[in-house]
Formats: sequence, structure tokens, C-alpha cells
Amino acid sequence: MDISFEAAVNTIAFHPSQDILAAGDLDGDVFVYSYSCIEDGTKELWSSGHHLKSCRDVAFSSDGLQLFTVSKDKSIHILNVEEGKLVKRITKAHDSALNRLLLIDENLFATGDDSGMLKVWDLRRGTAFMEMKNHEEYISDMVIDQNKKMLLTASGDGTMGVFNIKRRRFELLSEYQNGDLTSVAIMKRGKKVACGSSEGTIYLFNWNGFGATSDRFAVKAESIDCMIPINDNIVCTGSMDGIVRAINILPNRVIGTVGQHPGEPIEQLAKSRDGKFLASCAHDQKVKFWDVSNIGSIVVDVYRKRKKNKQLPALSKKAFGGADDFFADLKEAENKEKEEEAADEEESDSDDSDSD
Repeated sequence: MDISFEAAVNTIAFHPSQDILAAGDLDGDVFVYSYSCIEDGTKELWSSGHHLKSCRDVAFSSDGLQLFTVSKDKSIHILNVEEGKLVKRITKAHDSALNRLLLIDENLFATGDDSGMLKVWDLRRGTAFMEMKNHEEYISDMVIDQNKKMLLTASGDGTMGVFNIKRRRFELLSEYQNGDLTSVAIMKRGKKVACGSSEGTIYLFNWNGFGATSDRFAVKAESIDCMIPINDNIVCTGSMDGIVRAINILPNRVIGTVGQHPGEPIEQLAKSRDGKFLASCAHDQKVKFWDVSNIGSIVVDVYRKRKKNKQLPALSKKAFGGADDFFADLKEAENKEKEEEAADEEESDSDDSDSD
């Protein structure tokens, strides 16, 4: 079942070991729910109103005992997951509004703000040991490699930043791309990096070639506002048009529609610990759940391309309104023309091959 809120939800995160979801909204409130496939089984566990302004990002610690939150009020909060009590507050953590949060390990986490400042914190000291401002605009997303060494940032200035956490230094910025870079994901067993953009293009970088793109893929969407990997080859993206798409990387193909918040821009996507569910939050003040358990097994043929103007297949039962929705067929018909336009992807700029 969808979860409805009184304000637009900016951010969502799944618990690492339990059926629990956290959400932060525009009013600065944080909610924690237990979710279930059983009817009326989803229940609110607790809520917190400690933030004075919009809650921009939330993340559970790896042991699931604590919930980290960052806000437009420039503060970082750490809450006890069981009861929702405030464990630690870092006020004025940045000079600008905080936008993004990334937990690195049990002691380290990174934060990015609206001015492009990146800070890396050590909980044992309670202070930041890295402070670097190499972006000209807001940091929209962050990801770190498996070795917990290289931290990558996507920014509104159109560049991807590369930072060496182990050596505590800035490495380089990529070339400027068209539009804001809104999201970043490591793909293909660590060999490729994908960045989504506000122009609706996915830019691909080789792992050891961060300076310039190796490939780009224009998705027929107004934008790519958020992105999350399903496996090494497939990402799900959320767009301004309210559609959640599944996209294969190399060969570059839009596989199908996972779900939608009709006409409402999608803020963030999150994947459950078992990989069965994808959650999405949008401006319609709802968190929706989608079954993505079968998407990871899809194999895209390198040589076979989807026919132009063919409607994207629905990859979950709720993709066009819900399996038991009386109006589902009507909605599907109404959305068909729009979906055809959204689905008609352009050719990739280079060969659709998984090459290093």
C-alpha cells in the first residue's frame, strides 16, 4: 500500500535488516514506518520534528541502530531507530543548506551542501577531517567504491567530482556536461560510472577515465532526477514526468516502466535490503512501492533493438495504476500516447558494447 503524508517527501531509505522505511519531508519531519505486503500491515512506528527546515536526506547506519538525517537548516541529526530519540545533533554543520548524505562505514560519513562544499566526518572525533569546495553548485548525489577509497560526487554545475578519502585529497573534476548532474552510480562491477542529468541524458565514464565521458545515452524523459542500481547492468531512474523507468547500461536500452506518480516529479528512489522492492517518493505526498524482483534477471540482447514508438512494457503490476484498480485499463489507454513518447529512446553516441 502507498503511504500518504501531509507534506511532500524529499527522501526515503530502507532499513538494512528489517522491514522498516524512513522518510523525511518538506516540513523537516522524519517518519519511520514498518511496511508489509499484508493489507493494512504498514504502520507508523514514530516521527521526529527536530529539524527546523526541510529534511533533505536520510540514511540508516549499517547495523540499523541509528538513523542519520540532514536538513536545509544546516544541521545533522543522529536518531535512535528503536525509539526515535535524538542521540546527537551537529548544528551549523555547513555554512549552506545541506543537501546530501553518504554513510561510508561505522565511523565515517560524508555530507554535501547547496554551495558545493563536501565534508567527511569522523564520529569518533565528532568533527570533519575533510572540507573541500571544488564544485560551483549544489552536490546532488554521492557514492563510494567498494574499497571505501574513492568518493564520487554529482553536482548542479554539470561536473562529477572525484575525491580520495584514504589520502584526504581532491583528485579531479570531469568535463562540464549539459545540465545539472543529478545522480551518480557505480556499474559494471566497478568498471563504469553512470551519471543522470536534468536534461534527460545518462553520461557514462570509465573507472580510470573520470575526466571525459566514454558514452552517453539520451532517454526520452524530461529529466533524470534520481537513479539507483538494481544490479550491475540495470538502473531505475525517476523523472520530472513522474515515471520510474528501468534502464540497461551497455547495451543502452530503456527496458520498461516500473511505476509512476502521474505528473508528479520524483524526488528519490530506494531499494529494499532483499532487492525485491523499490520505493519512490514524489511531489504527490506519497511513498509508493514497486515489485522489482524480476527486473534483475532481464537480459538485454546486444543486437536486437526495441521498435520505435512501441509502448514500454510494464515491469510491475502497479506500473499503470494497480492490478486491482477498476480504472487501470483506462489509465493505461490515457497514458499510452505519453508513454510512447517517453519510451522512444535515441541512439547511443557510441557502440552499445560493454567495453572498458
